[in-house]
Order: sequence, then C-alpha cells, then structure tokens
Amino acid sequence: MQFAAIPGLPETKTNLINAVNNNHLAHALLFHGPEGSANLTMALALCTYLYCENPTATDSCGTCASCQRMSRLVMPDLNFAFPTIATSKEDEKDDDDKVDVLTSWRKFATEQPYGNVHDFIYFNNFEKKQLNISKGAARKIIQALSLMSFEGGYKIMMIWAPEYLHPSAANALLKILEEPQPKTLFMLVTSAADQLLTTILSRTQKVTIRGFSDEEVKSHLIERGLCEETSADQIAMLADGNLREAYRLVDQVEDLQVKKIREWFLSCYKADFKGIFGMADDFHKSDKEAQKSLLLTALNVLREILLKNAGLDELLRTHDEDRDFVNKISGKILKEEHVGKLYGDFNTAHYHLERNGNAKFIFTDLSMNVTRLMAKIS
Repeated sequence: MQFAAIPGLPETKTNLINAVNNNHLAHALLFHGPEGSANLTMALALCTYLYCENPTATDSCGTCASCQRMSRLVMPDLNFAFPTIATSKEDEKDDDDKVDVLTSWRKFATEQPYGNVHDFIYFNNFEKKQLNISKGAARKIIQALSLMSFEGGYKIMMIWAPEYLHPSAANALLKILEEPQPKTLFMLVTSAADQLLTTILSRTQKVTIRGFSDEEVKSHLIERGLCEETSADQIAMLADGNLREAYRLVDQVEDLQVKKIREWFLSCYKADFKGIFGMADDFHKSDKEAQKSLLLTALNVLREILLKNAGLDELLRTHDEDRDFVNKISGKILKEEHVGKLYGDFNTAHYHLERNGNAKFIFTDLSMNVTRLMAKIS
C-alpha cells in the first residue's frame, strides 16, 4: 500500500511523511477515523514508507523488494494483532491454526482495506462467534517485540480493532506501550476510539483520519473504472465519505436506492399499509448491510431536505429526479422540525439493526412513525 493509492487526504499524508523525515514520529500511533475511512490504509502506507529502500519526498518507491513484500503484507518485522474467536484454549492452538488466521487477515486487508470488523467476520465465517484480542495474544505481542529486528529497521506491531482488546490484554500491554524497545512502533487502527481504555489512549498519539470528500470518492471511482460520472456523483452523495459503502453501492443497482426512499415516503404519506408491509417483508429478506444502507440513504435524503428548507441549495448533492423529489417534499410536506424528529427515529432504527433487532419489526415501527408524522402534517 502506497500513499498514492489512497484517494485525497493530502494533509494527513504530508504530516506523516514530515514526521518521519524530521524524526518526530511517536512510538505509539492511534489511527482513528470513521467507518470506511483510510485509517488502515494510511497506517499500511506509512509502514511501506518506513520500510522502503528508495523513498521519495512524497511516497515509497513501490518497486523495491521491501515495497513488493509490503504489497503482500509479509514483512518479517511487521507484526499484526486482530480479533479472533474467543476461547479459553486459545493459547493452546497450534502454530498452523495461527498461520491460517494470519494468512486470512492479510488477504482480507489486501482485498477489503476499507472493510470493518463485520466484514472480517463474514470473510472468515465467524458469524455468531465472540471475538476478542486475548491476554494470550498480548503475551505473544510482547514476545514478538522483545526479539531483535530481522533486517535492522523498525519493528512494527499493528493492532487492528484494538477496541476488541480484552481488559486483561490491554493492561498487559500498558508498560510496553509506554516504554518500547528502540525503533519499535505501535500502530493502533480503529473506528471506535471511544471504546478504548483511557490508559491506552493516554499512551498513544492520535492520527485523526477524516472521511473522504464527495469529490475524492467520485474521482477514485471514475479513475478505477468502477462506474460512470453520473453514477459516481450519486454514489459519492450516498456514501457520505465512506469508501466501504461506496464500493458496496457500486456492486448494487445504486440508482434504485433513493427511488426506494421516494416510494417508501409516498406510501407513508398515503398511509398505504399494504405497500408498507410489503416493503417491510422485502427489507427483512435483504441482508443486514443492505438494510443499514437503506437507512443511511434515507438519512442523506433527510439531510438534503433540511438544507433545502434552510435555503442552502448550493450545498445540495442530489441531481435530476432525486433533486426534484427533495424540492417537492421539503417545505410543504416536511419542515425543519419534522426532519429533526425523523433523524432521531432513523438513527434509533439503525442502532437496533446494529444490535441484531428484528428487521421487519424495526422497519414497520419506523414506517408507522413516518406515517403518523405525515398524517399530522397533512
């Protein structure tokens, strides 16, 4: 992974490269950004830059032996820790099992660098299993970092999703986090820094990774030949800075997303319960990621309506039929106070979906809330 492979974010790339060149790189870095951001890819690009044999002023060379090995994540001095299946016998697993899990994680990180823990679970068929980073894993981290560097450079320990650290594992790492061996780096990569222990946070330097801009997402999709400009415009709006979501939308018929919201709101406005219950059945049959995506699309539509009501047309992202829908529903049907109420309802529904609530019940209850609100308006 090179910095050039990451869309946009020039300010973060420059800060990291300057820290390396000026010898100001902290020994423990926390790469924190929202879901679908470049928190993992930025950390991997920094590793590539540190190991590169011929780095330039702006990036690694991409051609030397070290860069080639980093493209496969097989550098001997780069170690990884990540959530695995929680078991009381984890420390007794044989080395072959460990190698298989590590190989799987390398493949996941290479193929889905913007994926989240749920994607990792599906990737490995870990559904309905508890994951954590155990105290035994922490002990292996300490052992790995106590050894001499294989090639005389940095020894790096990258901990992906450190919010899954078992409390005993987190406590076991505190001393080495604060006083590591020379030329030892910790890189913690997370989208949930608020779930980390304060003692961990206090020992790391935070590298905040912002979400991608619409233009960065759009340009990236077009440059990679994933879609045409018109589709890229809509996907960038729906993804809202989340490149993971943008990739997922490319694989779907993205033009139908806002259309579904239009049909749903119309059914609620007309109190068409037969149509609403039919949509609830379809919603229930779709996978969890599609369900969450539909709710996030609805939240983006509400954002557009809110901006239209505020007279901020220059900030609107929608185009063509979607813009017409926003123009028609804002003001006369949904005013600012109504949008605020719906924002809360949609976020609550998303919260319950994340916690494996019954999708059909969640969608039906949400639809009834929208219907009641629109009935009061009309």
